[in-house]
Amino acid sequence: MDREESYDLLIVGAGPAGLMAGTFGARSGLKTLVLEREISGGLTNEAMYIDNFPGFKRISGLELVEQLKAQTADYATIRELEGVRSIEHRAPEGGLRVVSEKAVYTCRALILATGTKKRKLAVKGESEFLGRGVSYCATCDGFFFKDKPVLVVGGGNSAARGALYLTNLGCTVTLIHRRDQLRAEQFLQRSLAQAGVKLLRNSEVREIRGDTRVKGVLRYDRERGVEDEIATEGVFVYIGEEPANGLAKHLGVQLDPEGYICTDKSQRTTVTRVYAAGDITGGVRQIVVACAEGAIAATSAYEDLVG
Repeated sequence: MDREESYDLLIVGAGPAGLMAGTFGARSGLKTLVLEREISGGLTNEAMYIDNFPGFKRISGLELVEQLKAQTADYATIRELEGVRSIEHRAPEGGLRVVSEKAVYTCRALILATGTKKRKLAVKGESEFLGRGVSYCATCDGFFFKDKPVLVVGGGNSAARGALYLTNLGCTVTLIHRRDQLRAEQFLQRSLAQAGVKLLRNSEVREIRGDTRVKGVLRYDRERGVEDEIATEGVFVYIGEEPANGLAKHLGVQLDPEGYICTDKSQRTTVTRVYAAGDITGGVRQIVVACAEGAIAATSAYEDLVG
């Protein structure tokens, strides 16, 4: 690669944590770059609405991301659609060497804000019908299922919000959860009931079936111990996330038993001048927490570089 650039602070990931880290890092006087392999926002883009972020009674995920991005862009450089391939320690010069899909960068400090990735069902038909009836984002793909029967798999807040979004599109929605009780917040559960979403508790998806597109799923009823087939044209999977920790592993950063990056209260990792913020650190995975961790990580980087 011909291009090689140097920065004081480089941030991998442009979700809320990465964007806020970019703002705080650049405002403190550090030459700051934010790299994002997709578009800014991460999983926040998929939120139909957010009603627990300070200053907004209700705002869509896309709108919030646009405002965060615009604010960060006033101070730091943001480069989207540029994933990071590898990160290495520079010896004897110090700092780190970051190789992206488009260039090579050196930096004095690094913040990992790589977030999480969607957990898969790992059943027959899931990968085969991806994009042909299987989706992990109702706000992204729901329009294509307007007025059709769909299944949402999961029991948390994301699953509930996805089901409500699809209901608003006119879909006939069935929510399948493997346990007896949903994990979603109570107000979301009440909203599901008011919207007429059918709940299938104690149920597992064993297989996704179809021809050129999804036509149904094989469901296992754990309570009765029997299998049956449910007709559907779409399957939206919301069974949680897992940490996107590949770069952290390569750097030798300490991870907890679930694969999330371990940090101290200042967002420092076990590797000198490498910090982490947002969902990749586990804990309370909320946008307001991610923003706070991003600000703390950038402030810690500044203190370590100038101190």
